[in-house]
Amino acid sequence: MRVFFQGAFYFYKKIISLLPIPTSHFLSLTDTTSGSQHKHWYNWQTRLPSFWLHPLLNLMWLIIGISLRLANLTAKPPWTDEFSTLVFSLGNTFLAVPLDQAIAPDILLQPLQLNPAASIGDVVHNLATQDSHPPLYFVLAHLWMKLFPSDGGLVSLFAARLLPAIIGAASIPCFYVLGSVAFRSPLVGHLTAAMIAVSPYGIFVAQEARHYTLAILWVTASLTCLVIATRHIQNRTPLPIWVALFWVGVNALGIATHYFFTLTLCTEVVVLIFLAWLQLQTSSSPSELGRVKGKGEGGKVLNPLPFPLSPFPSPHPAFLGWQTTSSKFSLLFSPPWRRIYGVATGTLVAGLIWIPILLENRNRDNLTEWIRGSRVGLDWLSPIFQALGTWMAMICLLPVESSQLLVVIPSGLVTLIFFIWAVPIVLRGIKIQLQHPESRIMIQVLGGVVISAIALFFIFTYFLGIDLTRGARYNFVYFPAIVVLLGASLAVCWHPPKELMGREHEKNGIKSIGKWGINGKKAVMLIWLTGFVSAVTVFCNLGYQKYYRPDLFVQLIQQVSPVPVLIATTHKTYIHTGEMMGVAREIKLANSPQNFLFLLAHQDQDPNLSSIALENTLKKLPRPFDLWLVNFHAPVAEAVKTCVISDTKSLSSVDGYEYELYRCQ
Repeated sequence: MRVFFQGAFYFYKKIISLLPIPTSHFLSLTDTTSGSQHKHWYNWQTRLPSFWLHPLLNLMWLIIGISLRLANLTAKPPWTDEFSTLVFSLGNTFLAVPLDQAIAPDILLQPLQLNPAASIGDVVHNLATQDSHPPLYFVLAHLWMKLFPSDGGLVSLFAARLLPAIIGAASIPCFYVLGSVAFRSPLVGHLTAAMIAVSPYGIFVAQEARHYTLAILWVTASLTCLVIATRHIQNRTPLPIWVALFWVGVNALGIATHYFFTLTLCTEVVVLIFLAWLQLQTSSSPSELGRVKGKGEGGKVLNPLPFPLSPFPSPHPAFLGWQTTSSKFSLLFSPPWRRIYGVATGTLVAGLIWIPILLENRNRDNLTEWIRGSRVGLDWLSPIFQALGTWMAMICLLPVESSQLLVVIPSGLVTLIFFIWAVPIVLRGIKIQLQHPESRIMIQVLGGVVISAIALFFIFTYFLGIDLTRGARYNFVYFPAIVVLLGASLAVCWHPPKELMGREHEKNGIKSIGKWGINGKKAVMLIWLTGFVSAVTVFCNLGYQKYYRPDLFVQLIQQVSPVPVLIATTHKTYIHTGEMMGVAREIKLANSPQNFLFLLAHQDQDPNLSSIALENTLKKLPRPFDLWLVNFHAPVAEAVKTCVISDTKSLSSVDGYEYELYRCQ
């Protein structure tokens, strides 16, 4: 254990040592006018305790995070997107399921059976020809699920969900590295890791057999490289070649995991353009020239303030002469920028590889049809509220989705009160961080990532007709930046810097950051505990509920139908196959002696094709049986009219399954 702690601490020191700004810069700054030494306000962040404390705290956040992600891991049934992960990761295909004929549950579930003959090549080929996602995660899941035995003849849901849960937990120390490197503060790193460990959004994406936790891991690593590059831009020192290569590799892996990772890359481009503009602005300002030359006429220091006037500290001495003789635009070809251009070129090449596949995916627009919402009337406001709900649920999500009104109303009121109290605290912490150049530039960088990503989301939604706000999981592209900003704000609450807080008191007449007598460490602990309760809400399925509840639907059928059952649905893509797979899986788990059949009535552009398939199937089945039309979007077949429609108003509704019941005697 001692060796583990020593190794982890050595790794942390190695990362910090690679940054170009010396630690002494963060401990004190000299007032050259009076000769006195002013303690830097980051002193509260940079006091390092014993060597074992940081690894021990990170281990604690890791244990908490992985425990929450493994809790009730298989309690919630899989939904259509998870079924696509299971089928394609096994190297199987949905094309094996017969259409337009009555089939037994076991036939419908055949793509979920382990296939020893399938290879990685089969996984990649099936994805390229039938799906719209890159293959990296599916290949990893293919290799992973081979390590686990089948569950009742089907692929193990526990194994499928265990992989993203482990990756999600592994990202917790990565969040610590991002926070501590960005602000040169172990405190910010620990608060960032603590918040991601209990984030309800983090629990949500980690408990699904999907690729979003892996994508979050790549986003975190890419933002860490962006932070390191920002430091080198500040000092005008070359970006280490290993950082540049690592950055390109991470970006390539991110694109190979999810195409929306390119949105993260777009936000990084925006931030780098902002940094270039800021450097051009400050390079020709008097304060910058004074810092470059060191002294003005008569030997008087031109910038005697304890803080530099711009976010960029004095250039590295090796480049002072070069700076004074070059035009300001030549800064864009200075050592850090040249390697950043190399990173951009390498990332572009890695992205261009996927262009042919993306062009092929255009022929499968029906897979993303659900995300193209209408914009009529109040529908224009829906994306705003959807985005607000996702942002709130990254921190707090009480059981507002409970089926009991006595739980929903108090939960909603407590959530509202919590954000009325917490938002001013977080904003004040960000404001205080902005008062110092070293933290201000990082707030601007990470804030630029968040703002740019949100702008892209709304551009896609309102101008391109692709409502990205409908899928909360897509917010992975900027989720790490939000958590780090939250950690930086809470660090101010945990141990407020006396110098700047004193200025705040004199200026605004305030006595504390918080309201209602809850501030400082108490506020941080309360926000963290709210996140912990929210995490419990998620794995108990009282928040971020599944879109489909086949378990409840099967229970309803068993209660209502004492005779054999035919479940018919219209079929366009494998999404609809997945809807029925969920029902068939619950039937298999229940070991029901009742006879069930399924009909996937396919249609392309003509809905009548589904009606004809249903008509032909009903003529072949012996009666009596109950016909359940589930998500059936086609005209009613003539043969259905020979059955008696049952009144289902008294029956409970089921998420994901709209149904009608006909009794065919």
